[in-house]
Amino acid sequence: MQRLNDHELVNLLEDLESDRAERKESFKGDVPKKARQAVCAFANDLPGHSRPGVLFIGVKDNGEPSGLDVTDQLLMSLADMKTDGNILPLPVLSVEKRVLKGAEVAVVTVMPSDMPPVKYDGRIWIRTGPRRALANEQEERILNERRRFKNLPFDIYPVPTAKLTDLSKSIFENEYLPQAFAEDVLEANGRSYEERLASCRMIVSPTETTPTLMGLLAIGKSPQDFLPGAYVQFLRIDGVELADPVIDEEEIGGGIVEMLRRAEEKLKAHNRTAVDITAAATHQIDTPYPQAALQQILYNAVLHRVYEGTNTPIRVYWFNDRIEINSPGGPYGNVTSENFGAPGITDYRNPNIADVLKTFGFIQSFGRGIATARRVMEVNGNPPPEFLTNQSAVVCLLRRKS
Repeated sequence: MQRLNDHELVNLLEDLESDRAERKESFKGDVPKKARQAVCAFANDLPGHSRPGVLFIGVKDNGEPSGLDVTDQLLMSLADMKTDGNILPLPVLSVEKRVLKGAEVAVVTVMPSDMPPVKYDGRIWIRTGPRRALANEQEERILNERRRFKNLPFDIYPVPTAKLTDLSKSIFENEYLPQAFAEDVLEANGRSYEERLASCRMIVSPTETTPTLMGLLAIGKSPQDFLPGAYVQFLRIDGVELADPVIDEEEIGGGIVEMLRRAEEKLKAHNRTAVDITAAATHQIDTPYPQAALQQILYNAVLHRVYEGTNTPIRVYWFNDRIEINSPGGPYGNVTSENFGAPGITDYRNPNIADVLKTFGFIQSFGRGIATARRVMEVNGNPPPEFLTNQSAVVCLLRRKS
């Protein structure tokens, strides 16, 4: 992450025609919306600067400080722009308080994305001189083509043995697109099927229509034909040891939507609810595990697992006293075994699969799954989740309430 020095920031402040800077006096009214549009535009970097764009909060249009009090709450609100799930794929940005021209200013530095086009609220924003604008068809094509020359994450690598016909056009047009793009954007019908697939990173480009790993998982007709380990193995074991009798088992495959929905149904079926009508004046509902915790840990396993070079599935083993959810691949990037699960420590091995999960509505924001699981486990009376990590796997233990 490139950090600009004070001299570089002041130069951007004073250059009122720059397409790398945007200035806002405060973070009130419609500014949070416009700020997200600016972050999206900087991440797309249509002019091709390959340098960060900067959003200044606490600066007037003429580049002079507005005297805004830059509080911790303001900085947290700005940081939420990265993880609230409205800008996809996830932007790379930093938020900090700086003293420029003798006054406090909040500085949001946004790195150009390796995976354009980036969308905010289903729209592709770009910079045209000092202003924001929506990308037209030709500008969107430029962003699509630029992606081919970047060092891409594995989840949008092409799968050479797959063909365009291995993707479901029906799922893409009827389920994915209406949730990925705003209605007014979809009504502009100038883009071809291939161009829309490329814009969503489902294929390499409109002219090179090889499906990506993301495309196969999101809208593939049979993803496991190409990704044999991309499924969930469920076992319900009548005991506390792996050698004890298995009373239910299933290999849950299909695309991400089908796989997660079937896995959730399986977990819900075994998470039997008991109703006590004698212990209190009103009946008491009791479940061994809070369903929200099971969902969050399952979503995390699908999002953060390794898909490269392994045929290992996600394993969900339900014992009488606990549930073990094993996700292939150890901690990634900024996340280590030492800081795993700590508040604010996140990184994404598969940022484009995160886009798919958000688009299909499985997750509303990022980086909060473990915190949510911990909270609902505590409310339900369960011990806190336990995490065992190594280079090859992350295992979550959810213990039954006593």
